[in-house]
Amino acid sequence: MDKTRAEIAWDWPSPFVYETKVEPQHIDDFQHTNNVVYLTWMAKAAWEHSKALGLDFQSYARLNRGMVVRRHELEYLAASREGETVLVGTWITANDGRIRLRRRFQMVNKATGETLLRGLTDFVCINIETGRATRMPPEFVSTYALTAQVPEDA
Repeated sequence: MDKTRAEIAWDWPSPFVYETKVEPQHIDDFQHTNNVVYLTWMAKAAWEHSKALGLDFQSYARLNRGMVVRRHELEYLAASREGETVLVGTWITANDGRIRLRRRFQMVNKATGETLLRGLTDFVCINIETGRATRMPPEFVSTYALTAQVPEDA
């Protein structure tokens, strides 16, 4: 029986959760989810959270600003296999109000509650037209407010 989101031992309270299923195309020669798939799920969870907060690509285009990846860090803790459901929790844990933003991630097997991966992504704000780093517009500063307090990210 699947764990409810409230039963999951999340690293921090109240994550935004993106739910996905391990499909046959996600499986590698070791018969578990390929590492690149986890990175794809992190990106999808971040984007879904951004849209839920009200910042979609149309907003980015209107503001001529966007958040792009500067660095990923992933720690693989356990494998997932075809047919399993994975919950991808994400939190915004740093926003300097100028250029930089950090998200933390935790992936959990929905059936067992086991943590599969912990990761983080550092983003920078860019001017979409030039591709150069630039100051966040006020909408990014307020919308991408912290959702978890992580002392080492402050």
